[in-house]
Amino acid sequence: MTNQHKLDKVDFRILDILQRKGRISNAELARRISLSQPATHARLKRLEQSGVIRAYMALLDKETLGFEMLCFVHVTLEKHRPEQVANFHASVSDMPEVIECYHVTGDYDYLLKVVMRHRRDLEGFLVDKLSRISGVGRVHTSVVLREVKETYALPLLTDDAAS
Repeated sequence: MTNQHKLDKVDFRILDILQRKGRISNAELARRISLSQPATHARLKRLEQSGVIRAYMALLDKETLGFEMLCFVHVTLEKHRPEQVANFHASVSDMPEVIECYHVTGDYDYLLKVVMRHRRDLEGFLVDKLSRISGVGRVHTSVVLREVKETYALPLLTDDAAS
């Protein structure tokens, strides 16, 4: 977001509602925030154009679709040469099993969130894909036993966020 537009409390209310109920109609959203439909639509367009709202999408249930395994994979590169880093970024970006990838501080260089249908798929991913990326030095995998909390909603309506 640019500094040209500071978000106000109404913007934060819009964003909070949308991140919890993305298919809400403009009329219902306008009713909930007590604005006219044209004013609500204008605010939405501004939030989209400024990049605050990046996308709209459906959240799918992994297990219902057969993805029984959720794993976190920590990766350390052997060396941090720009070409190795770029190669790693490009390689994991092309792997559909990797649903999130973060460059992190600490004992490892990257944290990957991956989904798999079965244990043998995880083995194939680690041995045949990830470990074969040039420059990968160390891989440590944690298998999720239970998701205790999963949300994509940001805590927008706290006193700090909306001030």
